[in-house]
Amino acid sequence: MASRWHITRTEGELVLCRQRPARFDVVAVTTLPMGDPVRLAHQIRQDLWRALQRVRGFSPVVRLTRDGEAIRVEAGGRVASPVSPRLAARISEVLEHPDKRRRWITQAQRKAKGF
Repeated sequence: MASRWHITRTEGELVLCRQRPARFDVVAVTTLPMGDPVRLAHQIRQDLWRALQRVRGFSPVVRLTRDGEAIRVEAGGRVASPVSPRLAARISEVLEHPDKRRRWITQAQRKAKGF
């Protein structure tokens, strides 16, 4: 079965989304150590979806940008209904969760390809 996820790569950037064009109705930002951007984007997308799957019309988007020796992560996505002011905080909680961050970093450093 073909992946239903779109991956767009440009120099120093990767965007993972279900619907094109990628759109951020809501977003939160963090920084992680360098690793395989595809693995990292999929790990973040999965945890974001698990946390927000009950948000009506939510479709995750993850943008990774090389930032020196780190990766800047913008995670969020499309929302069909009005965006709750609390939604960005919920995304930030996912991005800052210590166990999730450890798992993402571990997975992204396995066979790391970089940008």
